Amino acid sequence: MDSDQLLKRINELAAKKKASTITEEELVEQKELRQVYLKQFRSAFNDIILNTKVIDPEGTDVTPQAVRDAKKKQEAEQSKKDADSTDADK
Repeated sequence: MDSDQLLKRINELAAKKKASTITEEELVEQKELRQVYLKQFRSAFNDIILNTKVIDPEGTDVTPQAVRDAKKKQEAEQSKKDADSTDADK
């Protein structure tokens, strides 16, 4: 389910909850959908942060060290996954 459909359904369930017509099954569904949405949102936000480079007015890279370290870790994990999938193909 993409984000637009997910939000639409979450909002439908929120409206039902506000109107006090929501069932127990729908409450469980709402909770699960919210968790899926938050996971997708956090993942997208993390990708944005990791792909951001901060440059000061003088042209110097001032990206925080924590962001640089996280980017290196992500690249190392991706390289490992790529190597593992290449090995599995052989």
